[in-house]
Amino acid sequence: MSQQDEFGRLFQTLTGNPEPFPWQRALFERFREGKIERALDIPTGLGKTAVIAVWLAARVKKAEVPRRLVYIVDRRAVVDQATGVAETLRDAVEKNSDLKTVLELGIRSLPISTLRGQHVDNRKWLEDPSLPAIILGTIDMIGSRLLFEGYGVSRKMRPYHAGLLGADTLVVLDEAHLVPPFEMLLESIASGTFGPKAKGPVPEFRLMSLSATGRKRTGVPFTLTAEDLKHPVVKQRLEATKLLSVRRLGEDEGLAQALAEEAWKLTAQGTAPLRVIVFCDKREVASEAKKAVELLAKGNKPEDRPARDIETELFVGGRRIQERKIAADKLASLGFIAGSSVARHKPAFVFATSAGEVGVDLDADHMVSDLVAWDRMVQRLGRVNRLGKRAARVIVLLDAGPKPSKAVKEARKKAEGTRTVKEKEAIASHQRKVETVLATQIIWEKPLKRLPQAGDEFDASPGAIRCLRGQAGPASPGCLEADTPLREELRRILEEASTREPLRPELTRPLVDAWSMTSLKEHTGRPEVAPWLRGWVDEELQTAVVWRAHLPTRASGEVGKAEIEAFFEAAPYTSEVLETETWRVRDWLLKRAASVADVIGKSEVVAFVLRPSGDLRKSLRLEELLSDRKDSDKERQKELFRLLAEKTLIVDARLRGLSDGLLENGGNTAPPTLDNDPAWVPAPPFRVRQLGVAAEPRWQVVHQFVKDAPEHGEPSEGLVVEKRRGDTTTEESRGVGNAQLLAEHQREAERLAGKLAAGLGLGADHTKMLRIAARLHDEGKRAPRWQRAFNAPLDKQIYAKTCGPVNVALLDGYRHEFRSVEDAKNDAEFEGLPPGLKELCLHLIAAHHGYARPVIGTGGWDGRPPSMLVGLAREVAERFARLQREWGPWGLAWWESLLRAVDAQASRENDDRGGEA
Repeated sequence: MSQQDEFGRLFQTLTGNPEPFPWQRALFERFREGKIERALDIPTGLGKTAVIAVWLAARVKKAEVPRRLVYIVDRRAVVDQATGVAETLRDAVEKNSDLKTVLELGIRSLPISTLRGQHVDNRKWLEDPSLPAIILGTIDMIGSRLLFEGYGVSRKMRPYHAGLLGADTLVVLDEAHLVPPFEMLLESIASGTFGPKAKGPVPEFRLMSLSATGRKRTGVPFTLTAEDLKHPVVKQRLEATKLLSVRRLGEDEGLAQALAEEAWKLTAQGTAPLRVIVFCDKREVASEAKKAVELLAKGNKPEDRPARDIETELFVGGRRIQERKIAADKLASLGFIAGSSVARHKPAFVFATSAGEVGVDLDADHMVSDLVAWDRMVQRLGRVNRLGKRAARVIVLLDAGPKPSKAVKEARKKAEGTRTVKEKEAIASHQRKVETVLATQIIWEKPLKRLPQAGDEFDASPGAIRCLRGQAGPASPGCLEADTPLREELRRILEEASTREPLRPELTRPLVDAWSMTSLKEHTGRPEVAPWLRGWVDEELQTAVVWRAHLPTRASGEVGKAEIEAFFEAAPYTSEVLETETWRVRDWLLKRAASVADVIGKSEVVAFVLRPSGDLRKSLRLEELLSDRKDSDKERQKELFRLLAEKTLIVDARLRGLSDGLLENGGNTAPPTLDNDPAWVPAPPFRVRQLGVAAEPRWQVVHQFVKDAPEHGEPSEGLVVEKRRGDTTTEESRGVGNAQLLAEHQREAERLAGKLAAGLGLGADHTKMLRIAARLHDEGKRAPRWQRAFNAPLDKQIYAKTCGPVNVALLDGYRHEFRSVEDAKNDAEFEGLPPGLKELCLHLIAAHHGYARPVIGTGGWDGRPPSMLVGLAREVAERFARLQREWGPWGLAWWESLLRAVDAQASRENDDRGGEA
């Protein structure tokens, strides 16, 4: 059997597609040779998300490609095509025992974790670093984790995430041209600039950018082959008819109304059962256009316009997962998903913002759009006639600019010689604004006019746009090659018409080192990572909103900052997050506060503002959001905006204010919340119950918040946070579960370390080092203080895991891993390690709960004087610094992740078999 036929059969097994495109075959051969393309330029509609399947096929064939594939889509879309591809692959592998065997999955499914969307991080990708895994996420979620500042991740877990993202990982950055700062950041990491300096077993971090842009870049991207151009399906999709026309609006025409009228005309006034997508840059315009079409459908008897039966959907960002799923189902039922076979009997209209531009496999018959930058317009064009089975019309409306004010209109009515100086300046100011808009439109039209044209319509097919880009950069097969002067001119034209590339700060080693010191709560050299992910942008600032039924508040007495942070670390906000513009959240919050002032006490805390790191910024009482003084409103709004910008706002569910998944002041129905809805999808990783409510065997307590504690006796009121037994990928849950003797846990951890080392292909010395670290990492649990604090059985045996509950106060800051480091130094087998591996072994033991980067607590160690403990802690910190220089930030974190994965797996397996103590 030829290699081509072999890949074709494997591709069909994995994807269900009978025949891969030639470029997919060619890419597989590169992967098989261990070569990773730096950039892919594949037009929309030609299966670029199949990169995931090609990577998995290469893993099946034992190619030297990274074990983890991270697929990044910038927009926070309602649905995500890449997630669907990953699920298809997982299901295919699950049905094929041979594939599971080759991939060494055993009884496990192919790990898929979505750091966004419906499958919010299940952390399956953390469980076994030797297995293939697919992780999908946004720039913010992946980028923050990669830089040791993981949004929504505790400080103790951040090195674990960073280590497995920063090594043995292939990052596929979709639509890379939209986020050049992030692409440059990934490039600098992939270059090896930050280590490891030591040539050893740490696998590489690789980058592959998917882009369809004319932006200048180094190197020649991997693109369609000459064979692709002969492929009938490729040919059909490249030549998909998309006839684009432009109409300038009059000064008095409203944009929303004009968009609606053009969309209405495309359906022959509501009589043709066609699908029309209407793109709007602003949500308000999309909403108004939707209402305008619905009004047209109602008809008008005086004008002899009959009513028409239509369907509409608003497709915008700023929704929670629950409501996104509803919107996704609606899109599918309307037939707006590419390849859909839904029969249409009446017109359907989708009104979309940028949420529909990227990561969504939308397909419509026709399109109406307002003006956006050229690169974004190309994305929008990819959402119409994707399969090339019909002739699509695309109408782009150019706004006339800002509407003249009443004063300008009145001034214009006067003869020029009779206008006052103020009136002349008002007219001139308005004209300058209009000219600015017109200048932008002229720049945008320059690349448009380079496309083939017939009358007033331009050929906006993928093939035409591809050749335009090819003439501006490296030559594309099947396209005329431009001479150097023309190529430079076209490149400049495309650059000017596209989104301006933002300035970005440089990624330096001191910055990465500062971020990697995760056990330091505060660090003056550790800025917020957002500018490194997106650059210094002029985009509207965002705020994440979360509704909760259970909050860490007290009727009497303040709640400390540490208490609040600990509560939300135990009960993290995941799938219930709604992200939208900060100004919108601010206005909504003020209105909601006023609407509930009669039912919620003014002194009650109704919201918490947290930084992306999870640190508390402020607790908000209702009275702080209310004001009777109009003269103070403006300043109060400014302060609240600054407070909320780029933060997470966790609000009391009694504020309500959610309608159709969007922030609405009139939303008076109590929204479902993750902590109070047993039917929440996906299933929450934790639950919150009132103190005194009966516990269930399948849940284990990881945190308790006391609301009311009497002077004597047990607390009478409080909240208990529980996680499912067997969930050992968080630091809160690894010491509690089914009871297990220390000796048994040590043997199991050492066995699993050897198995993991074999799966990773580590050499004999490194395997030995990892086994020793696994065997000795919990030696410090022998301390009587630890046994008492974790409520170990009183049978004179030493336990590594107990059934709890934990009395943190008894620990008095004792860190068992700190003492384990000192005990390890006396181990005979440890003494036989080479000096460098001794250092690494001790650090892995010290860091296996996320500390020792660089500091670790010295409290609670009985029998050792404080002066000695301070010296030992200094050794821990200095060892971290030495190893960070040797292995690099991500290399060292990768080593740590191996022991942490082994420890978690040993605990999980103990829970699965019910404990053996």
